[in-house]
Amino acid sequence: MRILVANDDGINAPGLEALVEFAKTLGEVMVVAPKEEQSAKSQSINVRSGFSVERSNKFSGVESYVIDSTPSDCVRFAIYYLKYDFDVLFTGLNRGYNSGEDILYSGTVASASEGALVNKPSIAFSTSPKTFEGKAYLKDAYEYIEKNELLKKHNFWNVNIPPSPKGIKITRQGLTCFDTYFEKRGGLYYQLGDPHFENDSNVDSDTKAIHDGYISITPLTNDRTMYFKK
Repeated sequence: MRILVANDDGINAPGLEALVEFAKTLGEVMVVAPKEEQSAKSQSINVRSGFSVERSNKFSGVESYVIDSTPSDCVRFAIYYLKYDFDVLFTGLNRGYNSGEDILYSGTVASASEGALVNKPSIAFSTSPKTFEGKAYLKDAYEYIEKNELLKKHNFWNVNIPPSPKGIKITRQGLTCFDTYFEKRGGLYYQLGDPHFENDSNVDSDTKAIHDGYISITPLTNDRTMYFKK
C-alpha cells in the first residue's frame, strides 16, 4: 500500500512523526508537509505567487518534501507535480481536536479533503492539544476503519482520538463553543478562547463523543449543497 502523509503543524511536528511511523507499518510512505506551522489555514492554496520546495531527510527511508505553503498545497503538489499515485492519504496527527465547527478552519481536515477531491481514500487524524497520548491508538482507529470497510463506503473521514479512549463511535459533526476574545500584545491582536465540548449534548456528535472519552470517526463531504424537499 502506498500512503501519502501530510499535516498542518509543519515538518517538525511530533504528531507528524507519530503518524509517519504508524504509516510505515502499513506500506510505502511519502511525506509532503509545510515548512512552518499552518494551523487554521483551512483549504487555502497559493495561486498568486510561487513557493519553495525542498527535499527532506527528516524520516529515515521515507521520501519527504517540505513545502513553503499551505497544507492543501502539500497534497496538491504530491498529486499534480510529483504524480504520486497513493492508495490512501493520512493527515495529522494534529495537536488539537478537529471537531464541530473547527472542521471548517482545520488545515488537517482540508488537506484530507484534497485527497477526497480526486477520489482517494483520505483520513484526517487529530488528538488532544495537551498530550500526544492519542498516537498510541492510531492502530486501533485504523483497524476499526479497515474492519468495517469504511473506506469502501466513503472516501473522506475525520478521526479524533482522546487520551485513553473508552471505545470508538461513528459520529456526525457537532458543535464547538468558544469563549472567544481578542487580546492586544504590542501592536498585534490575537484571537484567544477555550472550547467547551460539553455544550453539545447530541449523543451522536463528534464533540460529545470526544468529551465522553471515545474515539470519534466522522464521514465528511466536500459537497456544501443544502438538500431539502421543494
